[in-house]
Amino acid sequence: MLFKVLAVGDITGESGVDFLRRQLGRLKREKGIDFVVANGENAAGNGLLPAQAEDIFAAGADVITLGNHTFGKMQIAHFLEENPYILRPANYTGRAPGKGWGVYDCGRVQVGVLNLIGRCGLDFNAENPFTTADRVLKNADKPTFVLVDFHAQATSEKLAMSYYLDGRVSALWGTHTHVPTADEHVCPKGTGYITDLGMTGPRESVLGIRPEQSVEFFLGGLPGRYRTAEGACKLQGAIFTLDSGTGLCVGVERIEVL
Repeated sequence: MLFKVLAVGDITGESGVDFLRRQLGRLKREKGIDFVVANGENAAGNGLLPAQAEDIFAAGADVITLGNHTFGKMQIAHFLEENPYILRPANYTGRAPGKGWGVYDCGRVQVGVLNLIGRCGLDFNAENPFTTADRVLKNADKPTFVLVDFHAQATSEKLAMSYYLDGRVSALWGTHTHVPTADEHVCPKGTGYITDLGMTGPRESVLGIRPEQSVEFFLGGLPGRYRTAEGACKLQGAIFTLDSGTGLCVGVERIEVL
């Protein structure tokens, strides 16, 4: 049986949440999507609020993953403990609330989702994502499919992870940079891969932020709280077609909805 997974790039700002709400249902119907994983760590600009998480689920997402802004809005902390469908990076310290791995029953198949954060270029005291992946995959019951959202800055770290997990997971995608890459492919041992999904949010922006604010910063202006850009939005991501017989990927399609 073929099973289609849609991975949605970082949802940025309230306008990104609203655009997802208006577009995701139609996209799922048109593409025959069975399961949706959306990265929501920038929905509030810097973090995710519980009400926004509810909106993302209502839009049609099955699982929300996070990243380096997980605790940008501390209101989400209790939600991470109560809702198994929201994941924070598994290689956070064990003292952090929530979990980074979940297995979800979809009837004829079970889907495991692993959220990891990179260490190269990110100022974050996380455990090694490679050995964390080993530990999780070794100790977990083997679901039909395993999906990995690797929230990382460096292309090299994400590519290295694709080779490290090739054949052991169904699909691995990168998030964080907000810029989609044109390297979607199936790895030699059957893992679907793309370095970065892109973002879901304002088109005319610098990674979702108002252009004038970003320009001012690079001109040497004082730093300030990021303000999400306004205007028309886009939804970026990738569709992974998986085979339940092997648990591996047979095709990857990069998508953009304007």
